[in-house]
Amino acid sequence: MNKMTTNSRNIGNGPAAATLALFDDPPREAREPLGIGAFVLPGFALPFVDELLPAIRAVEAQAPFRHLVTPGGFTMSVALTNCGALGWTSDRRGYRYSATDPDSGKPWPAMPEPLTRLAREAATTAGFDGFAPDACLVNRYAPGARLSLHQDKDERDYGAPIVSVSLGMPAVFLFGGHARGDKAARVPLMHGDVVVWGGEDRLRYHGVLPLKDEPHPLLGAVRINLTFRKAG
Repeated sequence: MNKMTTNSRNIGNGPAAATLALFDDPPREAREPLGIGAFVLPGFALPFVDELLPAIRAVEAQAPFRHLVTPGGFTMSVALTNCGALGWTSDRRGYRYSATDPDSGKPWPAMPEPLTRLAREAATTAGFDGFAPDACLVNRYAPGARLSLHQDKDERDYGAPIVSVSLGMPAVFLFGGHARGDKAARVPLMHGDVVVWGGEDRLRYHGVLPLKDEPHPLLGAVRINLTFRKAG
């Protein structure tokens, strides 16, 4: 039986405000709604962690993390690498997907099977059957790193959902509306939580508040985020 803690998670006053008890090992079928087509799956990735971490290290060995530059010349605080047929990248020329790592000229590492399996199962649990990601952004957050509100709109079509996996330090995920100025719900995310959004929620603005320095027992002062997309 899952052991309930004395804490609770309040997801604010956004589209689906609710306060739900946290579990040390939440049932994988649990879904917390953020919108019509958006859900938090608490602890969904926990059964995969023993496979995910060595797979991420293997990706990093082939394509090291780097801090990208935006078209406006701003250096991102979050370090990034990719795996899959396509990888997302940015420089002064713009945002885009590429089949090759611009740092090495080689193809991005293939997406490890445990990552693909997790993404597909999470999407199915959220109601999006048949998800076949061809890109996985691997983001590494240090204390203080943040991600400003943005839309994921560099993909060719928006029919597939976004699947976002949190590992390591806790974070506060911002989930807004379809305009940048819309009020964003603040959603605490813990190690193993997965967020899936698609359908009419696919182009919601979202981001991450600056990370607090709260080291995780397994990963230390690091948060790893896996963001799966169907880009091509």
